[in-house]
Amino acid sequence: MSSLRRCTRTACGRPAVSTLTYVYADQTAVLGPLATYAEPHAYDLCQFHGERLSAPRGWDVLRLAHDTEPPPSVDDLLALADLVREAARPQPPAEPPIVEPGRRGHLRIIRDTPE
Repeated sequence: MSSLRRCTRTACGRPAVSTLTYVYADQTAVLGPLATYAEPHAYDLCQFHGERLSAPRGWDVLRLAHDTEPPPSVDDLLALADLVREAARPQPPAEPPIVEPGRRGHLRIIRDTPE
């Protein structure tokens, strides 16, 4: 999400925090969190205009909850990237276990003795 996106309402220079889309088939206006990128048929709204949104008569307004969790910090993202790199690093081949002759795992070979 870019902080450079502004409210699409005329003469409003506030930063956008919500994206408005219309579902014409259901006669619904959907106001949700700011989309990751601007689309031609979606409208970015500031908090002021998002709270005061009204829909045409007979239409419903669906307000989706915004994430209350702050975005991850740069340190969190770097720590995550380090973990991914560590997991992707090739592991040295494991040495095969030492097996005693005549023995396989928990089983032993018992040879027949001549009578």
